[in-house]
Amino acid sequence: MAFTDKTLTCVDCGREFVFTASDQEFHASRGFANEPKRCPDCRRARKVARGDAPASTGSYSSGPRQMYPATCGNCGRETEVPFQPRGDRPVYCRDCFSERQPARGGGGPRRDRY
Repeated sequence: MAFTDKTLTCVDCGREFVFTASDQEFHASRGFANEPKRCPDCRRARKVARGDAPASTGSYSSGPRQMYPATCGNCGRETEVPFQPRGDRPVYCRDCFSERQPARGGGGPRRDRY
């Protein structure tokens, strides 16, 4: 079945939104028979209000990520990290963190965690 973009109207805010061909294909692959009634923003707000999703979700971020100041436990350089350092484990700058990571694809356990 060939899908084409459709313009739909959100039942909550009344704004028009595009139900893309790729979204339609995804819905069909999951067995969903109905078209979405809400725009992506209203769907996200509804999930947050129900407690089904965090207020900020990965690639649909509404703004810059909260960063926290830290001192690298390896080189001592001041850096920022995307989590609140607790103080019980070292925090690394981007360069030192990259050096500590084993090559991807090995599949084995990470040595720095044990």
